[in-house]
Amino acid sequence: MKIVVVGDAFVDPLTLEKYAKNLKYEEPLDITRIQWGSADKKEFRQRAMNIELNGSTAEEYPKALDEAIKEADVLLTHFSPVPARLIEKAKRLKLIGTCRGGVEHIDLKAADEREIPVVHCIRNAEPVADFTLGLIYAETRNIARGNKDLKEGKWIKEFPNSKMTTTLKEQKVGLIGLGYIGKLVAKKLNGLGVEVWGYDPFVTEENLKDSGVDVKLKSIEEVFSQANILSLHLRLSEKTEKLVNARLLEMMQENAYLINTSRAGVVDKEALYRVLKSKSIAGAAIDVFWEEPIQADDPYLKLENVTLTPHIAGDTVDAIPLSPRLLVEEINKYLEDGNREMVVNLK
Repeated sequence: MKIVVVGDAFVDPLTLEKYAKNLKYEEPLDITRIQWGSADKKEFRQRAMNIELNGSTAEEYPKALDEAIKEADVLLTHFSPVPARLIEKAKRLKLIGTCRGGVEHIDLKAADEREIPVVHCIRNAEPVADFTLGLIYAETRNIARGNKDLKEGKWIKEFPNSKMTTTLKEQKVGLIGLGYIGKLVAKKLNGLGVEVWGYDPFVTEENLKDSGVDVKLKSIEEVFSQANILSLHLRLSEKTEKLVNARLLEMMQENAYLINTSRAGVVDKEALYRVLKSKSIAGAAIDVFWEEPIQADDPYLKLENVTLTPHIAGDTVDAIPLSPRLLVEEINKYLEDGNREMVVNLK
């Protein structure tokens, strides 16, 4: 069984190889290590952002893959691109694994055409779910604004949303997207006694109950028009790009908030800016941006009813180092039990 692992500045090929040895195939494993890019983390971030914005062909994959992929049965990667032209060369490929949640670096259509499952792992699910709750509190209770004002020598107790401020338990939270992270957020909200609505065309209330989650499934229009807090947990794809558009945003109540820790591209930037600027909604909290790092003249920086953080929702000291282990665990679940929860394609 030929396994090819491709590491990078954040996930070392040796680490990927270490955990790949635990893959539960019956045949002996022959593992080839390849490095994508240099060890420069700044360079990596720039290339990763390009891929997130422009897909699997935005950056070149390692030249060594051209030869290694021909005999590969399994390809494991972190962020190295896996475009259609590479998949075409992989005549024996049976599985692609990536130790991250996003799959912008992999051509899923090409994998579908070859019936190759793509397995991912949500390495930062807990951190993102925790951070989502943090943003909800920070924005709705003016925690970040109060901190900023005090440090500037201002004692301010009135904010744009002061007439709407209430406890989280008194608000209805709507989750758009009920994948792994969305369900984790729902569980945390359930524990706080919060009523949770949700929209996800790929799940049923029965599925959610089996996962121990109490969410009332509604249409996307019902969630946007009736929830007090909207939290987005979507992958960016052709179908979800600008899904949150002017039509949906204008349905939101005057006392409603939008929280985004998923991908900026799922929201129409101009439409969201308009409803925030006009105070048609109470506010927003955003951890992901349409251009990163955000430019100094971006109009969002001047809005008084938005909390902004620099794409740090998933950043904890153990999220990335543990990701190869998590990936191999998910692949083994698929191999042994046929568990497809972390298979992102072949739907």
